[in-house]
Amino acid sequence: MIELAGIIILGILAQWVAWKFKIPAILPLILIGLLVGPIAAEFFSNDGSKWIEPIWNGKNGLFPGEGLFYFVSLAISIILFEGGLTLRKSEIANVGPAISKLITLGAGVTFAIAAIVAHYTFDLGWEISMLFSALIIVTGPTVISPILRNIPLKKDVAAVLKWEGILIDPIGALAAVLVFEFISVGGGSGFTKTALMEFGKILLFGSTFGFTFAHALIFIINKKLVPHYLLNVVSLSLVLFVFVLSDLFAHESGLLSVVVMGMVIANSNLKSFDELLYFKESLSVLLISILFILLAANMNIDQLLLVFNWKALYLFAAVVFVIRPLAVFLSTYGSTLKLNEKLFISWVGPRGIVAAGIASLFGTKLMKQGVEGAEYITPLVFMIVLGTVLLNATTARLFAKIVGVFLTRSEAIVMIGASDAARVIAKYLIGNGRRVVLLDQNKSYIEEARNLGIEAFDIDIYNDTIDDDAELNDVGYLIAMTGSDEVNKYAINQFSAIYGERGTYRLASQNEAREKQCENEDMLFTPNDDYINLNESARDYPSIHEAPVKSFDDYQEKLNLITAERKAIPLFLKNSKTLAVIPEVERSSVHENDSIVYLGKKVTFD
Repeated sequence: MIELAGIIILGILAQWVAWKFKIPAILPLILIGLLVGPIAAEFFSNDGSKWIEPIWNGKNGLFPGEGLFYFVSLAISIILFEGGLTLRKSEIANVGPAISKLITLGAGVTFAIAAIVAHYTFDLGWEISMLFSALIIVTGPTVISPILRNIPLKKDVAAVLKWEGILIDPIGALAAVLVFEFISVGGGSGFTKTALMEFGKILLFGSTFGFTFAHALIFIINKKLVPHYLLNVVSLSLVLFVFVLSDLFAHESGLLSVVVMGMVIANSNLKSFDELLYFKESLSVLLISILFILLAANMNIDQLLLVFNWKALYLFAAVVFVIRPLAVFLSTYGSTLKLNEKLFISWVGPRGIVAAGIASLFGTKLMKQGVEGAEYITPLVFMIVLGTVLLNATTARLFAKIVGVFLTRSEAIVMIGASDAARVIAKYLIGNGRRVVLLDQNKSYIEEARNLGIEAFDIDIYNDTIDDDAELNDVGYLIAMTGSDEVNKYAINQFSAIYGERGTYRLASQNEAREKQCENEDMLFTPNDDYINLNESARDYPSIHEAPVKSFDDYQEKLNLITAERKAIPLFLKNSKTLAVIPEVERSSVHENDSIVYLGKKVTFD
């Protein structure tokens, strides 16, 4: 009981540490597992026992017999199903040719060359070498996102890395599953006719079961055959059922079936898809927290010593300095990316949770089957995962500055709220060379914004990870413009440190507008301009005007005239370089040939 509770507590603690210090969670999870497992047994225990023993050895341990193996299999099936849910055809079509090539051509280059290097470096069989290379294809959003959040980058560079991680996760997992199953059915004896037939059987049953039960689940949910409160647990039970059933018909086909199932659901018209994905993500966090401490703790010093040599260093160097850059440069040939951007993308390629988890599962299975060289799979992949995560987490920011992709001035603007006024103002800002992103939960507002060519996303700002869908690495200004003063203040308090480096502003509340309060430093426009006044003006006069000023006194006079007009609202002071919001304008900031920018009814100046 103490060990089980300890794993859960340590796992969630590792997740918190990762969030607090903005590092990939896999790093503290594996380090904790190694500490309480093989390191504790070797250096801290008098009798050589681990602090946490995953397998029951007669005295202590959590899982008797094959229990750990079964738990890992079921946990990986859920994680892979969640990975399949992230792979949508529409996303592949929209991410551009560079990303499409990275997840196809780039993955193929990594698979082929890494297999050759592993084969000749460690003298591994080709089957094991190919399994290793398939496992290190994946990067993954859970390791990329924490690294990118600390680095202001151009939108294109950040988007390439982010979408590569999201899309290649299930693709790499599927490649690893296929290679493993081919090895498994051959029993390590080579690519025989029997192995090919068994492999075909696995493909047939895995894809058929995944496709069929995905549509069954879609039908059950869309027809409301289960109550809403049972939706997620019914989905979970069906995933486990498909995994086990597929394995019964064709041994080792279960993982393929759940990946296919997730991919089919992701590209369907499932009405509760977002809710299902959110539940699976939350469950995956818990399973990953438990799983990686268990897997790392289950390793022994002998396994770690297998990769504690110069050969491992040569392999790691080849993956980081040769294979990754080659895959990136071949995939981005002819793209609009510049040389320095390609160099940065080549440098940032941390391997993730899917690679480490599947490696442990497949390594254990193949060792039980007596496949030669299988004992290298888990420690080699763990070495690549830990090495790349550590390297990128500690050097990505510095390397971005060295190659010149680090944005010294983050000029993009994120606006919370996509109302009529927000859309008019966003369109004007875009026309003046600013990138603007609108976030709102009102789907009709988002659709109207997109029809105007504005980047807009249906996002709940109470979700801490608002940049999962929107690329916000180059954002330096945060503007809260919703009709809720509570939401506006929450956005300012929660996200100003992340997205408000250059400035953070919010609309006046109704009380502040009524009482003409203007002492707040984060006030947007003037204290007269609350949500209602702003949107009434935008509804009746949906246009923005510019009035030239010659001096600060001229600015003040025209500002007063605009403010006096009920349907006109002053927004910015514009010059050749910047747009300053009205509350920030001081005497020294007004120059000849500047202009007051205002929304609404056109004002006549004498």
